[in-house]
Amino acid sequence: MGKTLPYIFLLASFWCAAQRTGDPIQVTAVTDSLIQPDNSAYLYDANRPSKAAFYSAVLPGLGQAYNGKYWKIPLAYAGIGLPVLAYIANDKEYQRLRTAFQIRLAGGTDDEFSDENGEPIVTIAGLERAQRVSRRNKELSLLIAAAFYAVQIIDANVDGHLSQFDVDRDLSLKPYLDYNQSASGTSYGFALSYTF
Repeated sequence: MGKTLPYIFLLASFWCAAQRTGDPIQVTAVTDSLIQPDNSAYLYDANRPSKAAFYSAVLPGLGQAYNGKYWKIPLAYAGIGLPVLAYIANDKEYQRLRTAFQIRLAGGTDDEFSDENGEPIVTIAGLERAQRVSRRNKELSLLIAAAFYAVQIIDANVDGHLSQFDVDRDLSLKPYLDYNQSASGTSYGFALSYTF
C-alpha cells in the first residue's frame, strides 16, 4: 500500500491538470417549434371585482364604468334616483298632512283640507290614516333606494368576476331535439361537448 500511494497522487494530479480552466461551455437554448404560444392566456386580476364594488359603493355607477358596462350607469341612477324622488314627494305630503292634523288638534279649522266655511273636507281620522300611508310610502321609498344601491354594488362585483371568465369555443352546451322513430316520440336533451 505504501508503494501505490505515490502513484495515486500522481494520477490525481494529472486528472486535476487536465481540467479546463478557460471559458466555460456556453449552451444556447433551442425552442421547440412544435409548441405554440397560448394566445388565450391572460393575466387574471383578482382585485378587479373588489375594485369595481368599491367604486360603485363610493359613487353609484362608477363600478359599472370601471367594468366597461356604460349602458348600466343610467339604470343605476334611475334605480336609486326614482325612489329618492318618491321619498321627497311623500315627505312633502306627510308634512302637509301633519300640519293640517296639528291645526285640527289645536281646534282650528283653517287648514288646507277644510272648505272656505271652515267645514272639514277630511276628518281627523282621515288625516291620521293619510299620515300613516304617507309615512309608510316614504319609508318604503327609502328601502327601495337602499336596495337598488346594494344591487348596483353587487352587479359591479359580479360583472367584475364574469368579465374575466374564459369563454372559448372548446366548451359548448347545445340543446337538441331528436325524433325517435322506434318510440314514435320526440326526445329532448342537452349535449355538452369539450374539444381538445
